[in-house]
Amino acid sequence: MANVEETTNKKLQTSYFDVVGICCSSEVSLVGDLLRPLDGVKEFSVIVPSRTVIVVHDILLISPLQIVKALNQARLEASVRPYGETSLTSQWPSPFAVVSGVLLVLSFLKYFYSPLEWFALVAVVAGVFPILAKAVASVTRFRVDINALTLIAVIATVCMEDYTEAATIVFLFSVADWLESSAAHKASTVMSSLMSLAPRKAVIAETGLEVDVDEVGINTVVSVKSGESIPIDGVVVDGSCDVDEKTLTGESFPVSKQRDSTVLAATINLNGYIKVKTTALATDCVVAKMTKLVEEAQKSQTKTQRFIDKCSRYYTPAVVVVAACFAVIPVLLKVQNLSHWFHLALVVLVSGCPCGLILSTPVATFCALTKAATSGFLIKTGDCLETLAKIRIAAFDKTGTITKAEFTVSDFKSLSRNINLKTLLYWVSSIESKSSHPMAAALIDYARSVSVEPTPDMVENFQNFPGEGVYGRIVGQDIYIGNKRIAQRAGCLIPGAEANMKRGKTIGYIYIGEELTGSFNLLDGCRHGAAQALQELKSLNIKTAMLTGDNRDAAMSIQEQLGNALDIVHAELLPQDKARIIDEFKSQGPTMMVGDGLNDAPALAKADIGISMGISGSALATETGDIILMSNDINKIPKGMRLARRSHKKVIENVVLSVGIKGAIMVLGLVGYPLIWAAVLADAGTCLLVILNSMMLLRDEREAPHVCYRASPSSPVKLEEPEVDDLEVGLLQKSGETSKKSCRSGCCSGPKDKQQN
Repeated sequence: MANVEETTNKKLQTSYFDVVGICCSSEVSLVGDLLRPLDGVKEFSVIVPSRTVIVVHDILLISPLQIVKALNQARLEASVRPYGETSLTSQWPSPFAVVSGVLLVLSFLKYFYSPLEWFALVAVVAGVFPILAKAVASVTRFRVDINALTLIAVIATVCMEDYTEAATIVFLFSVADWLESSAAHKASTVMSSLMSLAPRKAVIAETGLEVDVDEVGINTVVSVKSGESIPIDGVVVDGSCDVDEKTLTGESFPVSKQRDSTVLAATINLNGYIKVKTTALATDCVVAKMTKLVEEAQKSQTKTQRFIDKCSRYYTPAVVVVAACFAVIPVLLKVQNLSHWFHLALVVLVSGCPCGLILSTPVATFCALTKAATSGFLIKTGDCLETLAKIRIAAFDKTGTITKAEFTVSDFKSLSRNINLKTLLYWVSSIESKSSHPMAAALIDYARSVSVEPTPDMVENFQNFPGEGVYGRIVGQDIYIGNKRIAQRAGCLIPGAEANMKRGKTIGYIYIGEELTGSFNLLDGCRHGAAQALQELKSLNIKTAMLTGDNRDAAMSIQEQLGNALDIVHAELLPQDKARIIDEFKSQGPTMMVGDGLNDAPALAKADIGISMGISGSALATETGDIILMSNDINKIPKGMRLARRSHKKVIENVVLSVGIKGAIMVLGLVGYPLIWAAVLADAGTCLLVILNSMMLLRDEREAPHVCYRASPSSPVKLEEPEVDDLEVGLLQKSGETSKKSCRSGCCSGPKDKQQN
């Protein structure tokens, strides 16, 4: 069954094809020449490192098998990829290579019995067919690839009666090509598993029938048993269980799910039985969007790759001209030992294929993007990966990024004698019910905890003011809720009550018309491991900053909890202020912004790299960011940066390997040892080395030793005594030991705490 995605038009489907014959990006134009004339092919794309062709086509006009037939006209060895698998499953070389190798070995017995020398010629005939077929297909389309160059070398050495070298060329080329294909297959296996995370079937809870996920509509209730994958994004309506979200977020700890909990497709129900009410179609699930982003990223080209591809267009013609000169000029000059010059010309000619150099960047990029995606760190393009490796300044939003955005309301006060506290709380919670900010959820929960139920339907003319607050009209009252800037919206002076509030808390104000009628405090705590992430960024020579719209006391309280890990703290910022500061940072070096909300969108767009907190982040932040963090673990950011730097290092190593090996073979020929078989082996072997070297990125790097980042006892800044109330919201541990010496990063939390985060 082909890997198929139904589009909005039921006649169109997306099919995936494994195409072994794709060696480097030079074959992309060949694939285009084959597919464009076909009726029913709407669009196509080629992912070179995984040797994958993706085609959107009209199934009424052309089938996947017809597309395979068209691709195989050029001997590209294409096949339809089954869903979630790869058809590149051959573990052994082709029979042509095996027979050629056996005959070549027998030919070496010529030193004992001279007629056996002819076995070398038979080895050439036995093994040359695949090379000949691909070369003919290439030349008939006015292209010169490594198969054509190798065939020329084989014919020339046979003409010079050097049968053993000709047989060696055929055998080594065939084996190297097989090894290269096998390595590419292993690299693409990880990607294939990522593309097929979501299950293809769902069980309707009401009837117990199993149906395709594409047939499941929104608000359908599906059942999920223990050990099964959740088929579609939704909300739990019955039952409870623990869910393994590692496939999406990279988190190893299970997450507990109860009634009204959100669950995501492709995550696994570890225990229990649940019923899930779907909130999206299969094509709109988080995993489907994630797969699409990764696919688009792998089709993109980096600046380095575009430069190499441009240079390679001139490299091959130039090498062919040089090779012709080495062959023709000695003949014209009637020099002695023409065989040496012919061998040298063939060495240069075989070196005319720049496949290893062309592959040096895309394979490393492919492996890095795949590794990042499987770790819950989605990088949208190859250029983003390159830029990430160069970052020198990292700026973070506070609420929901460095902190948990799990607010607790305290000191909710009515400052008007004419308004009852519960009445004010009812108005505020009703208006905040229309906001998506984490602070709004805290106010709603607080209202319900004192038996006040908000009614958002009563609210009129709701407005959101990013960086300031919200406005709504309820029972004839114009109410403004927000930080001190909201006072200007209400038409009065900035309040002076702030001095009486406890230091380190987020302060909110409530205005009815122009009158300050209430205030409240909000408490928040740092995310687990935030201090460790910032320290790791420092170890990478990256300057860190926090940009927040909150008051300065709240910002400095977070800085203290982090053990003063931040280099720069800016508070009381509007969205445009954050964007302005990012511009200032960019003048000092490449800058990254990490955020999760509407207020962060301008700064995310302005930064060289914008990282949005994916699943928890707002839709706009996710759309604006260049990178999506699928979980709330900001420790993945320094890991992602190290991966980007490793990828950049691998690209440099690959280029040096590609150029250095071919250069060494040419130098060897110039000093009197023109070995054609070595040139062929170097060409195919370079591609293999590039792939294997890049695949090192798929391995987990060694974890840095765990360090507890406690605030220094000698730190001049200490938490004031009134803030012991923060124990209730998890800022500090409730134990005698930690009350004496508090862990500022959360790195001392137990497994239970880790599980919850």
